[in-house]
Amino acid sequence: MSKELSRNERIKEASSYLRGTLAEGLTDIVTGAITEDDQQLVKFHGMYLQDDRDLRAERTKKKLEKAYSFMIRLRIPGGVCTPAQWLQLDQIARDYANGTLRLTTRQTFQFHGVIKSNLKATMKAIDTALLDTLAACGDVNRNVLASTNPHQSKAHKTALDLARSISDHLLPQTPAYREIWLDGEKVVGGEEVIEPVYGRTYLPRKFKTVVAVPPSNEVDIFAQDLGFIAILDESGAVEGWNVTVGGGMGMTHGEEDTYPRTADVMGFCRPEDALAVAEAVVTVQRDWGDRTLRKHARLKYTIEDRGLAAFRAEVERRIGKALDEPRPFHFDANNDRYGWVQGDDGRAHLTLFIENGRLRDIPDGPALMTGLRRIAEIHDGEFRLTANQNVIVANVTPEKRPEIDALVQEHGLTSHATALRRNAMACVALPTCGLALAESERYLPSLVSALEERLNLRGLAEDEITIRMTGCPNGCARPYIAEIGLVGKGPGRYNLYLGGAFDGSRLSKLYAADLQHDEIVGTLDPLFAAYAHGRKPTERFGDFLIRAGIVAATSNGHDFHVNTGPLAEAAE
Repeated sequence: MSKELSRNERIKEASSYLRGTLAEGLTDIVTGAITEDDQQLVKFHGMYLQDDRDLRAERTKKKLEKAYSFMIRLRIPGGVCTPAQWLQLDQIARDYANGTLRLTTRQTFQFHGVIKSNLKATMKAIDTALLDTLAACGDVNRNVLASTNPHQSKAHKTALDLARSISDHLLPQTPAYREIWLDGEKVVGGEEVIEPVYGRTYLPRKFKTVVAVPPSNEVDIFAQDLGFIAILDESGAVEGWNVTVGGGMGMTHGEEDTYPRTADVMGFCRPEDALAVAEAVVTVQRDWGDRTLRKHARLKYTIEDRGLAAFRAEVERRIGKALDEPRPFHFDANNDRYGWVQGDDGRAHLTLFIENGRLRDIPDGPALMTGLRRIAEIHDGEFRLTANQNVIVANVTPEKRPEIDALVQEHGLTSHATALRRNAMACVALPTCGLALAESERYLPSLVSALEERLNLRGLAEDEITIRMTGCPNGCARPYIAEIGLVGKGPGRYNLYLGGAFDGSRLSKLYAADLQHDEIVGTLDPLFAAYAHGRKPTERFGDFLIRAGIVAATSNGHDFHVNTGPLAEAAE
């Protein structure tokens, strides 16, 4: 007897290829929301229904509907956009959203606070910018990441090209997007097969793909379902790709059968085979993934259940050839380089620090929205978003550099943040994310300030340490591969994870649970002291904690919940 499909599977199957009743729901002016089933379907179109949780209690007391609005996420493979597109998105944020732009951990933009009556106008404005939001969310291959190298090497252009090709190839083919949001004509006739890759029910869960060029791992390839690592020949061109599978961050508190996992290196493929490999990995997951229990539906669990060898064999069968064995590679770090870098072609590239990815004008601080708008008005290159929520003003000509430097200074865009803040990352969390158990974006800056004081006292102010925070265990800011990870457990309370690798290749371990602010600072301070006195030259914080016997190393997802807590006291 077959297991019963999950509710989401039935919704997708009955949706007429993602149409549902979205078109009708948009015309219902009685409510700012849409139906529960449509809330699942609208994710495939790149948006989530949310409400302002800061206002819930007050509105409930007044017997008012929740303050509903939509978060809209764009699909921008590799995170590259033109100055003209930047200006259009800036205008959309001010016309229809909450006046800010959010740079995400997947190299794209999010709008927050778009009310239902403005949805179609917003989507049409995005389309006018020659951009879209299709498949930015939902049970499909989402926005594809690519390494953002300021040097613009041949390998990085190849990586961006591959990211775009994979994104286009795996894009849902349903005409529902244009019908609903852009007033496209509905296809007349029966429901012909229009999803050659996905079928009627798409994937069991979300699917994330990245392309990396060593030695930089800023795309966090080991945290993704599918990855391609560039292997270069002697001339610096891409000889082929190591293929990684089975990474993922999400878990559920208190359920040890859920866990984050780092990806396995499955094999090596030639450039001409990369697209076929990507499709094969996706279709094997489509056919093998768990459609009965969504908590067990990601590719990481398919790999754990079936084994890497069986998964590789099925991929090889579908592409009609064997993969080669993986080639050697090395990653140094998963952070960004800040400031100006000169390219080989005479153009320069400026990476700007954007705290937690939130673009806004800060009172008595950087005027991020205005400053970048002014830069976009005179820039003749491009903008590149990074997977660390920062932005690169790329391909700046020598003639334009003084102008851009002047605008950077005028609007306070040059950050003098410490190393810890430069390596910090947070998800949005409260007040808009419905899954958040605790603050993240609004709280992490103040926690970093408190930790900076302790690091200063220990002589560690300029030591690079990664710290990441999420408001819930889904792990959107990838906290489980940070050297310091904080995951919301409840209002003002966090689980502390330690021992991740600076290059993003190793999971962390639960060190202490249910900590409040003072407890977080008090727990980390003696560890900073021990690191300052006991580290080896060039040794990273996460590596030190493991070598010193303070934290157990996590080899992969299956032992994430084993040997938790302190193994020894920190010796100052």
